[in-house]
Amino acid sequence: MEQQRPLLYLMLAFIAFMIWSSWQERNAPPVSSAPTTQVTTAGNVANQADVPQSPNLTSASVAGVPTTNAVTGKNIRVKTDVLDLQISLTGGTVLQADLLTYPVSLDEPENPVRVLDVAKTYAAQSGLVASEGDPKLAPNHYAEFSTEKSEYILEGDTLEVPLVWRGENGLTVTKTFTFKRGKFLVDVQQTLNNQSGNAWNGIEYHQITHGTPESQGIGLGTVSYVGGAYYDDKYVKVDFGDIESENLKKQIKGGWAAMLEHYFISAWIPGPDSLNTYETLFIPERSSHILRVSSPSLSVPDGKAGIFKSQFYVGPKIQKNLEAMSPGLDLTVDYGIFSFVSKPIFWIMNRIQSVVSNWGWTIILMTILIKLFFFWPSAISYRSMAKMKKLGPKIKEINEKHKADPQAKQKATMDFYRKEKINPLGGCLPILIQMPVFMGLYWVLLESVELRQAPWIMWFKDLSVMDPYYVLPLLMGASMYIQQRLNPPQMTDPMQQKIFQFLPVVFTVMFLFFPAGLVLYWVVNNVLSIAQQYVITKRIVGDDAPVLS
Repeated sequence: MEQQRPLLYLMLAFIAFMIWSSWQERNAPPVSSAPTTQVTTAGNVANQADVPQSPNLTSASVAGVPTTNAVTGKNIRVKTDVLDLQISLTGGTVLQADLLTYPVSLDEPENPVRVLDVAKTYAAQSGLVASEGDPKLAPNHYAEFSTEKSEYILEGDTLEVPLVWRGENGLTVTKTFTFKRGKFLVDVQQTLNNQSGNAWNGIEYHQITHGTPESQGIGLGTVSYVGGAYYDDKYVKVDFGDIESENLKKQIKGGWAAMLEHYFISAWIPGPDSLNTYETLFIPERSSHILRVSSPSLSVPDGKAGIFKSQFYVGPKIQKNLEAMSPGLDLTVDYGIFSFVSKPIFWIMNRIQSVVSNWGWTIILMTILIKLFFFWPSAISYRSMAKMKKLGPKIKEINEKHKADPQAKQKATMDFYRKEKINPLGGCLPILIQMPVFMGLYWVLLESVELRQAPWIMWFKDLSVMDPYYVLPLLMGASMYIQQRLNPPQMTDPMQQKIFQFLPVVFTVMFLFFPAGLVLYWVVNNVLSIAQQYVITKRIVGDDAPVLS
C-alpha cells in the first residue's frame, strides 16, 4: 500500500547509511607506517626541534630536526596495581604504559592493553626551558636525570618516584611522579632549587607525541577517533591532519591536552588557574605529531625553590572519573552527533548497572524503560495500522475501482482515510522513534569502556562484540518477520512488495556483525512491540479476523 512507502524509505535509508560508513573506511586515504624506533645515546642532544621555544627568544632554542624517533637512554620500571610504566632517565619521558586491569582480550587475560608505546612514537614528555634559551640552565626532555633505583613497585597506598637533574652553577631540578593505589592519574611535580647566585626565569612544558597511526576499525565501517584534543571551554579535536597542516598556538586558562584512542587516552592536565599556552607541532622526518601545553613564566630568586605542579593521566575513558579530574575531560568519550541521545542513555544505564551488576540485564531493563516512555506514541501508531488492517478490503476495493486513474485512486484513498480518521503515516512512528535511540545505544556500546568485555549469560562474555553463535541476530530476524506479518497488507507494487518482504533477511545478515548488546536491545524491543501490537490489533480487528497477515 502507498502508505507504507515512507517506512520502506526509512529502512533503505538506514541500510544506505551503514553502506556509506563502510565505504568511508574502505576508501580512507592510506596512512604511512611509523618509522622504526631507534635509541639515541645520552650525549646526542643536538638539533632538538621538539623542545618548545624559550619565552624570550624569537626562534627555537636549538634549531634543526633529530634523525631518530625517540630518546630512551636508561629506563626505569614503575609498577602499581593498575599501571606498568617504562620511564626514561633521559628527560623523564614516559615511554610505555600498560594498563594491568585491562587485558587486550578475554582470551589473553595476562596481556594488558598498552597505551603509550615507543614503537608507535607515542610518549609523554615534560621539561623546563630557561628564558635565556640555554639548555644548560634547565632540563628539557633530552636532559639526563638520575634516580636511586631501576625499579619502583607500589607496596602501600602511595609511591613516589623522584628523578634528579643537576645543572651548572648550583641549579637542581627534582621531577617527582606520585602514584596512588587504584589510580591511573599521576601527580607530577618539578621542583627547581636555585643556588646559582642569579634569579632563574623560565617555563614548564608537557607534551604528547604520537606517530602516524594505523586505521582503527571497530566494526560496521565505523572508525574510532584517533588523534589529539584539548579543552578551551569546549571540547576541540585536533586530528593528525590538522597538526600536519597548521601549527596551533593559543592561550587558555586551565584546560588539558590529550591524545585519544578507542577506549583509552593519555592527557596532561596543567594547573586550572594558570594561563597556559597550547601548541601543536609536526616533525615530518619522524612522523611525529606533538600536542603541547606550556605554563606561564616563573621567576625563582637565588636561594629559593620554584615548584611546577601538573597531572598526567593514562588509562581508560571512564566518564565519571574523567569528569572529576578536569572540566570537559569526560567529553573525550565521543558519541558524535548522537551525543544528545547517547549521554542520557548511558547515564540511566550506569545507574541501573550499579544495582543489577550485569550489563546484559541492564540493557534489557533499559529497553523496557524506553518502551514504557514511548508506550503511548507507539500505541497510537499500532491503532492506526490495526484500523488499516481492518479496513484493508475496502481500501482494496478503492484501488480496483480506480486502477486506471492513479490520481483518482489517491484522492479517493485519502478521502477514505479522513473519513475513517486514519493516519497513513502512523506506521512510521515506531521506526522514527526507534532509530535515534538505536544509534544512540550503538555509540554507547562502541565508545563506553565500561561495556568493554562486559559479560551477560552463557556464551555472552563480551557484549561489545558480535554474538559468536549468531543466536541473537536470528532471533531479531524472526521477530522482525512477525512484526511485518502484524502490519497491514503490503503495497501493491510487486517490486516494493519484494523489497519490503526481504528486509528481515537483509537486517538479519547486517546484524550478524553488530555488537551483541545492541542486538539484544533490538530483540527485546521487538518482542515488547509484538506483544503491544498484537493486543491492540486483536481488539480493533476483532476475534473473528486473522491478526497475522
